[in-house]
Amino acid sequence: MGQGSYTASDWNRLKNSRGLSADANANQTFANDTVQDKYNARFIAARESFDSEDSPKSTPIIIGFDVTGSMGYLANEIATNSLNETIMQILTKKPVTNPHMMCAAFTDPGDPLQITQFEADIRVVEQLLDFKLGGGNTRAFDNILWYFAAKHTKIDSFTKRGKKGILIGIGDEICDRSENQISAAQLETLFSDKEMRGVSFDEALSMAQEQYEVVHIVVGEEARFANGPDVRYGASYHGWKEALPGRVVKLRAKNIGLLADVIVACIQLLNGVSRQDALEQIPIEKQEIVRTAIEDFWELGYTPTEEKTSGIFNSSLANEITKKRGIFDGLFRNRK
Repeated sequence: MGQGSYTASDWNRLKNSRGLSADANANQTFANDTVQDKYNARFIAARESFDSEDSPKSTPIIIGFDVTGSMGYLANEIATNSLNETIMQILTKKPVTNPHMMCAAFTDPGDPLQITQFEADIRVVEQLLDFKLGGGNTRAFDNILWYFAAKHTKIDSFTKRGKKGILIGIGDEICDRSENQISAAQLETLFSDKEMRGVSFDEALSMAQEQYEVVHIVVGEEARFANGPDVRYGASYHGWKEALPGRVVKLRAKNIGLLADVIVACIQLLNGVSRQDALEQIPIEKQEIVRTAIEDFWELGYTPTEEKTSGIFNSSLANEITKKRGIFDGLFRNRK
């Protein structure tokens, strides 16, 4: 997929025809009460982002998000504002070429993973609106999406040009690397994949990082970012920082309207734009919020004090730092 081009007029037409509004609740925006087979990962052999006459240098970008009950406001924001705004900003600022957008919705291994096609035009929003919301979890299961991206996507950007795609997961739950496993039985249920054993959290991450820059955005109330004894809340952001050093962002629920600005800033940093330049392209009244959101996100070329490389960030560095648990806190203190 990935034919056509995205226009503001197409968005306005869809928005008006579907009555999309940030004032509506998620159940009004997403009316389906069942998961449609055409979006169910169990029935999808592969999603494709291929170069074409319209997109000679395609860039696959996956935005996946938790759709459990507590995250209804997030799904609504993405559908009624942030997805359109993200695409329009990418087309204007051009941090990447020919964006092919895919949306994904997940809860936990007990519910289907919902996946749109990779699209270059308004169809990605139309497909997103067909998703079903709901479900429950107590941990983040981005690893379900990571596995799909690694095993069930075909992307010309990587196979033809060695350029990684971008995979962004968004949610409010904690990152529990020891418990977030996908069993062999769950792999068959979720993806129709018959494997001899399951896949661990770290294995799924490593698999996805071969072809994608993997990012996670923690959204929620203040407690999810604080240091404290409450594992469910205090550990959310800090657990993700340990699992994905340099690739984690935080955004307060009250600032969810700036999600697109944060996403695009991350994409810019991943593609050689300096932090200062990325922030200066944002309206001044938004800059401090975005600055805070991305303060622990490493821009291209950043090398942690205690881990020197050739000067280019890569996923293997992140994996090595993740293994060296004892020095992790020191790494981030030395950045300040």
